[in-house]
Amino acid sequence: IYKLCEEAGTDMGQWLSRDRLIKNMKSLDTDLDKALGRLSGGLYIITAKKGDVKSAMLASWVSQASFEPLGFTIAVAKDRAIESLMQVGDRFVLNVLEEGNYQDLMKHFLKRFKPGADRFAGVNTQTAENGSPILSDALAYLECKVTTRMECSDHWIVYSTVETGRVSKPESLTAIHHRKVGNHY
Repeated sequence: IYKLCEEAGTDMGQWLSRDRLIKNMKSLDTDLDKALGRLSGGLYIITAKKGDVKSAMLASWVSQASFEPLGFTIAVAKDRAIESLMQVGDRFVLNVLEEGNYQDLMKHFLKRFKPGADRFAGVNTQTAENGSPILSDALAYLECKVTTRMECSDHWIVYSTVETGRVSKPESLTAIHHRKVGNHY
């Protein structure tokens, strides 16, 4: 019931901040907005499970950050339901989406879910060693542990170390997210 209330609160917060988001989208200089939009990134689905609670999020702001230990960063908006499952010490899976084969997964995880809804209904998954869902249709996956978090305006930068991973199709490429503007996803 706690998670249900938390998700309802997250939904309400997103709805209440919608007007501010629209105002911010209109406030950037057109050239600056277009220039920022040229920053591209891969497409990923973050999946996490803590206790009986599972969640997922589409992510494109992901970047490798270290070799030893292997680590990367993810920008997670403060109003995302998965944010509470991405605290220091928590474990999750970064599912890498495949170019040419990502639309169904992306559409599924972009839709709004009612509080308490099973975000994985209709999606083929396996269980990772860390307990989080692995998307069976992902190109690759990395099992990770959150090491540190840095507060950055409306997002958290989450640095995580990689514990294990696998590629299902070595010849395939990572799906890329090309934006046209830089003031929203």
